[in-house]
Amino acid sequence: MGFTIGGSRGTKEFRSGSRRRGRTSECTAVAEYTGLWGWDAVPGARAAAPGRDCSCGHTNCRAPGAHPLDFAPTVPAGATLGEVAEIWDEYPGAAILLPVGRVFDVIEVSEEAGRRALVRLERMGLPLGPVTVTPDGRAQFFVAPGAAAGLPQLLYRMGWDDADLDLRALGTGAFLTAPPSDHAGLGPAAWLRPPALDCVGGAPQARLLLGTLAYICHRFRH
Repeated sequence: MGFTIGGSRGTKEFRSGSRRRGRTSECTAVAEYTGLWGWDAVPGARAAAPGRDCSCGHTNCRAPGAHPLDFAPTVPAGATLGEVAEIWDEYPGAAILLPVGRVFDVIEVSEEAGRRALVRLERMGLPLGPVTVTPDGRAQFFVAPGAAAGLPQLLYRMGWDDADLDLRALGTGAFLTAPPSDHAGLGPAAWLRPPALDCVGGAPQARLLLGTLAYICHRFRH
């Protein structure tokens, strides 16, 4: 099924009934992110399927279905459902993107490594934030802002700087596709560990998770 986002050309419009239901679901999710968890949100582009044209309308789009829409405003933390709907109605079918680097950074590893690390971290009783999983097999751990800039130094101090790890950090300028939105035409993003009341105080420091994440990633490499 096609979709229309912000009047983009070359895309088909949702049938009105399904579009209204989609908007309601999207607005509710965005309002939860902004009002309950204190995150900003941005309307994002979508792709109908892998390799299809991006809904932004640019034929040379470098990240089809995985970037903010041009000129789309940020829905600020604290926005109500009514305020969200007022903005989101201008971008029907838009994906929900969360700006990284403001309230949280992200440490990303393979999905399998992320699932195993999450079990170990929970058993250790360490503080944890939300964790998403993408349809292309990546697990994304929310950590306190500054992790992306400090990752090289943290890995050095922990003795992992020379290791070949499938691990990276996302910081300011990056955007995370928030559940239940589709990511790059590959399928919906999902919660591996959904946000909970312990998230209100902020994401955990990266150093608390990094040792375990690096160790599990290293085991997967060897």
